[in-house]
Amino acid sequence: MSTTSKSALLGLCAILAWASPGVAQTDTVGAIKSRGDLICGTSTGGSPGLSTLDDKGAWAGLEVDYCRALAAAILGNPDRVKFAPLEFKNAFAALTSGSVDLLARTATWTFTRDVELRFDWPVVYLHDGQGFMVRKSLGVKAAKDLDGASICVTGGSTTELNLADFFRAHKLKYIPIVASGREQNIANLEANRCDAYSNERGGLAANRSALPKPDDYVILPDVVSKEPTGPVVRQDDARFRDIVAWTFYALVIAEEFGVTRANVIEQASGSDNPEVQRLLGKTGEFGSKLGLANDWAVKVISAAGNYGEIYNRNLGADSRIKLARGQNELWKNGGLIYAPPMR
Repeated sequence: MSTTSKSALLGLCAILAWASPGVAQTDTVGAIKSRGDLICGTSTGGSPGLSTLDDKGAWAGLEVDYCRALAAAILGNPDRVKFAPLEFKNAFAALTSGSVDLLARTATWTFTRDVELRFDWPVVYLHDGQGFMVRKSLGVKAAKDLDGASICVTGGSTTELNLADFFRAHKLKYIPIVASGREQNIANLEANRCDAYSNERGGLAANRSALPKPDDYVILPDVVSKEPTGPVVRQDDARFRDIVAWTFYALVIAEEFGVTRANVIEQASGSDNPEVQRLLGKTGEFGSKLGLANDWAVKVISAAGNYGEIYNRNLGADSRIKLARGQNELWKNGGLIYAPPMR
């Protein structure tokens, strides 16, 4: 075999090794169990309803609850999670470097992040769309009324790109006031440094609810983008990806069949529903197939409740935000939240 042929063969082997599932996979679960903690990359603590940090050091929010559920699945204890606050501009680099196990900080799933940057979104736990929040005193009724306005937006985000697309498509002008995150954007809006703040509508509703005078602001009815968000992982660990996905699916199946944080123990021993029995480990070996304890879903639901409970507690009717579920309803109620069968 010539030197050239040998080089070509070695190159082909390298490509096959890179492309083959199960080859050179990272053992994220092994690393988590070895250190005894799951490390979730979150916001810097200023995303009401999603990930907030209070003055006593307590985290709360939908994304925080998801991380606790995942820690319960892998480690059997929802408290074995460390939250790593990350500016958006640093979040993906932190995931690539391995300093966090996953991101749970409202990162939108896009083609470039998936295919070019090689990240995975195993599931979408929140379907949202980009909108605008303005001061009511401006009298603005629709996004097209913002021609020539100054608009606060987070730099390096999909919202910055969507904003440019929207104004270009409608031949309108605007002045971007670029900040590093939500807290700075809200501060700029309150200080009249911009006329409007553009972000996901759920995030805008959450931020508006936390303002000292929320009635001074309105969220315009326009939705200018799709914003599917969920946990983000590296593409080099199929096992961890499956656990991240099925932890969410367990929360969804639980809501679908009426399994709650309050009744999950009773359901685990007494339910006659075959899918609930499989979910909660009474029949089958679904936990062991994930490399987890067979009652992993019991621990997940005991820790966080089902998906509906998590949503309502942090964003919905039981929260101060009171954001309607809309697209985040279960599929059988007309929404987009769906889980494959547990069988």
